[in-house]
Amino acid sequence: MKTFPLTISSPDGDLFRGEAEMLILRGTEGDLAVMAGHVPFVTAVVQNRCVVVTENERKEGTIEGGLLTVDPEQVTVLTSAIAWDK
Repeated sequence: MKTFPLTISSPDGDLFRGEAEMLILRGTEGDLAVMAGHVPFVTAVVQNRCVVVTENERKEGTIEGGLLTVDPEQVTVLTSAIAWDK
């Protein structure tokens, strides 16, 4: 599966930085799944579950909300915090 560069950042620093196959979270308009080649857009993110799928793992947690930016070169989530599951 194709990957894309994903950065999830908070005021305290990066919470995730790497290549992802898929990002799943909830925006103000509903649930979103971002994959490589997704159309560019910007949306607010609401508090809910966040899933990052990489080649080697599936990382899940609760995101506090924030902003998602998708462009052809980079996907970025700005948030106050994510509590990753163990």
